[in-house]
Parts: sequence; structure tokens; C-alpha cells
Amino acid sequence: MVINGPNLNLLGTREKSVYGDQSFDDYFRKLGEMFPEHEIGFFQSNVEGELINKLHEVGFEYQGIVLNAGGYTHTSVALADAIAAITTPVIEVHISNVHAREDFRHHSMISKNCIGVIAGFGTHSYTLAMEYFTGLTQS
Repeated sequence: MVINGPNLNLLGTREKSVYGDQSFDDYFRKLGEMFPEHEIGFFQSNVEGELINKLHEVGFEYQGIVLNAGGYTHTSVALADAIAAITTPVIEVHISNVHAREDFRHHSMISKNCIGVIAGFGTHSYTLAMEYFTGLTQS
């Protein structure tokens, strides 16, 4: 399951120098083509509570969750608690290198509850997370 947080619905149109010019819908189609043997779900919301509800909904039945919490990464104790409460492993991903950006982006509230963090590889960050999870399902 891929879960995207706030403002990621604007990929392809917002801050192209940071996030690129490809929409997430286009990228998600390509992701499905890269991993045809796996059913990949997708959810995006700009609302913190909806992200928490989705984690609760899928967090006990999926092989893995790839989470880009957007700005909530740096502020949300509630998302961190939701990740800690579920059994499905979560990888935190970021399109940009958050450590090369504003100081407030250097700290993640959710990292400690994730099995790993991938940042700075554009949308390929999601691919790397999927490669990890699909390797888990093959072993």
C-alpha cells in the first residue's frame, strides 16, 4: 500500500524543481507495471485523520506500507502513534532530500516507528521501498 500525505496530489504541478514534473497518477501506473505480480493499493489525503484511518484500516493485513506523510512527517505525533499501533511494516519515503532543505524538515516524528527511511531519489524513492517489500514477499 502506498499512502501519500498533504500536497502530494499536486505532484507534476507544484515546485517542479523540487518534486519533478510527473504526476503521481502517472508514476503509480508505472509502479504497477514494474511490479505486475503484486497488487499495490494507493491512497492520498491532505487530512491527517484520514491518513490515520487508512493506516488503521490496512495496517494489519498488507505486506508493507510505503508512506510519504509530507509535511505531517515533521509534526504529527498522531501519525507516529498510528504507525506504532499497527503490525504492517512501514517505510517512510520522501521525494526530496529533506536534509538538504529547511531546518524544520530535518526531523521526522514518524521515523522511529518505521523500518526504514528513503529520501532524495525523486519518485524512485517509492520504487526502492517497493523493491524492499517485494524482496520480503519472495523470501
